[in-house]
Amino acid sequence: MSLNAKNPGHSPVLSKAHKLSFAGVAAVGAAAVAFSLVPAEAQTATQTVSAAPVAFSQNPAQTVKASVVDQASDAGKKAAVVAAQQKAAQERAKKEAASRSAKRAAQVKAAAAKSYPNNLDGWIREALDIMKKHKIPGTYQGLHKNIMRESSGNPRAINNWDINAQNGVPSIGLLQVIKPTFDAYHVPGTAWSQYDPVANLTAAANYAADRYGSIDNVNSAY
Repeated sequence: MSLNAKNPGHSPVLSKAHKLSFAGVAAVGAAAVAFSLVPAEAQTATQTVSAAPVAFSQNPAQTVKASVVDQASDAGKKAAVVAAQQKAAQERAKKEAASRSAKRAAQVKAAAAKSYPNNLDGWIREALDIMKKHKIPGTYQGLHKNIMRESSGNPRAINNWDINAQNGVPSIGLLQVIKPTFDAYHVPGTAWSQYDPVANLTAAANYAADRYGSIDNVNSAY
């Protein structure tokens, strides 16, 4: 009789393989039972956590560094723009200054190049230009009328008979100026001579402006 034959009166004999098989099934069953005892919410959370990929946020230090770099870049651009504007303003100022300087030089050159005829009309016009420069009032007509009365337009005219002549300081020139008056009211840039037509006119006009307000206000001997 074989040992594996059925024996109604005895319990069946299990081989080692059968025992391992039953152990495995028992373990699986226990795991299933244990899992079934865990609440549904916990199971879902567990599944979600295990299933969801781990997300890593950007490094805060890197974010701050990037912000600082951007700000520095913007500041650098603004500084470059301001520097360019300042340079342009300086260039414009230099050009304007050069233009003004050139204009003044041209005016000075034109004034120096200006010529006057060597006659009564030229003397009066030159005297008026000098008077204007020194802010001495007077007009062409005011000078001309007094010249005609005092010397008839002769720059070498001299008065040897009046009280001034008797005192040793005769009246000389176009507007008959005595030496003390000429010296006191001489206009810079003109000759130091009473006989010089322009020097005589400007000194007399300067004296008349001081005493009468203008040579235009003189209508008789002064």
